[in-house]
Amino acid sequence: MLPIPHPTSRREVEADVMAKSKNHTNHNQNRKAHRNGIKRPKTNRSRSMKGVDPKFRKNALHALVGSRKARAEQKLAAS
Repeated sequence: MLPIPHPTSRREVEADVMAKSKNHTNHNQNRKAHRNGIKRPKTNRSRSMKGVDPKFRKNALHALVGSRKARAEQKLAAS
């Protein structure tokens, strides 16, 4: 009779025992999500200028100031 080879690693032992049956579950995730409420993403008035070309940002700022002045002058002229 031949001797049974002894497993060298834990993985070999577990492989002989049983196959894994549960690969995924979504149990309780919905309840957890709703406990603090699922909120809509916050909407901003305008997009962030973060990461935009510095020359463009500076020009946009000056253009905004100019258009504010023009709007204020128009309002004064109209009234």
